Amino acid sequence: MKITSVFPLALKSILLNKSRSFLTMLGVIIGVGSVVLLTSIGTGLQAYVTDQFASLGTNILYVVPGNPFENGGFGGETSMIESTKPVLKRRLYNQVIRNNRDLIKEGIVTGVNVAEAKYKKTTKKVTLYGVTSSYETVYNTKAESGKWFNATEEEKSERIILLGPKIAEELFGKVDPINKNILLNGQAYKVIGVLEEKGGGFGGPSFDNYVYIPLETLFKYFDTELIDSFVFEVRDKEQIKEATLAIEKTIGKELDEDEFSVFDQSQLLTTINSILGVLTVGLGGIAAISLVVGGIGIMNIMLVSVTERTREIGLRKALGATPNFILAQFLTEAAMLSIIGGLIGLVIAYLGSLALQPYFPAKVTMEAVVLAFGVSTAVGLIFGVAPAKRAAKLSPIEALRYE
Repeated sequence: MKITSVFPLALKSILLNKSRSFLTMLGVIIGVGSVVLLTSIGTGLQAYVTDQFASLGTNILYVVPGNPFENGGFGGETSMIESTKPVLKRRLYNQVIRNNRDLIKEGIVTGVNVAEAKYKKTTKKVTLYGVTSSYETVYNTKAESGKWFNATEEEKSERIILLGPKIAEELFGKVDPINKNILLNGQAYKVIGVLEEKGGGFGGPSFDNYVYIPLETLFKYFDTELIDSFVFEVRDKEQIKEATLAIEKTIGKELDEDEFSVFDQSQLLTTINSILGVLTVGLGGIAAISLVVGGIGIMNIMLVSVTERTREIGLRKALGATPNFILAQFLTEAAMLSIIGGLIGLVIAYLGSLALQPYFPAKVTMEAVVLAFGVSTAVGLIFGVAPAKRAAKLSPIEALRYE
């Protein structure tokens, strides 16, 4: 018998028992589908975060209390408000701007608090994001309706706010919120703008759920002077390193080295992506366990198949089939079960990623496809070896006598 006839024989054997073949492939289908879908979610999330940072520009520097890359900072157990220490002061910000006008184009001071927002019968707990008037310019954050507050309104601590689009919809529904008053902790604040949709922030609530308020208003009416960050727009991205050293030098005259951190977006992005990378690998590893289970299922069914087809094997050997031919036939069957199962799993994962995209970033990559498909094929071959060897070793006389 020619070795080229192995593939038609293997395919015919699989098609003769469609239900059993499908159930055998089910473990591989679930395994490949899970691995590709979960890794696509992790990869998509990394791409989404990268795009979000890129949209802010590459010439942004942040100054925050302590070290945000240690426990309790980004991704830590404490909240942003709880982890913020009262070391950053407005005068430090002014000194940085005054001493480095040749490097720094613009800056923002930010503070965070929480409040209960109420409009008519609707009440929501919201994050108050206190910012200076230059926030609109530095982050290129436009008001979809209404306007941003100006420096004069901020200095006067006017009770005015802008709403993220989601919180605006939750509080007002289809009613235009511009010039309407809402209550924050029982005090009336006038809505002067609703921002364009911006999306979620890593490790925190969506920016679209923030209530933006002048920083001085936040300080005056919410009994706080806690500053959680300075944000500086450097004139040229080539000056990032120089500006970082200059800011560290200015603030370092009053604060110890461990009391504050200066970093750019690339450092933050690297840290976030490393966390997401580990998460992606972990999710993929957990899902890959089902591939092993699927391989064991293939081995079990192939062993049963060898027993059921003992007389067939004996007849083939009597007609001239060599042990290598029998080995190749059963290995091919096992591999084809894995390959077909892998293809079905890939299709399911791809359709799943398309279904998720409106709600969550998911991106199927060629690397994930090749890895999952390669592993599924290898699983079929590895777990098909034992049944194939058993079939190849059968004595033709004993096989023909088998009942």
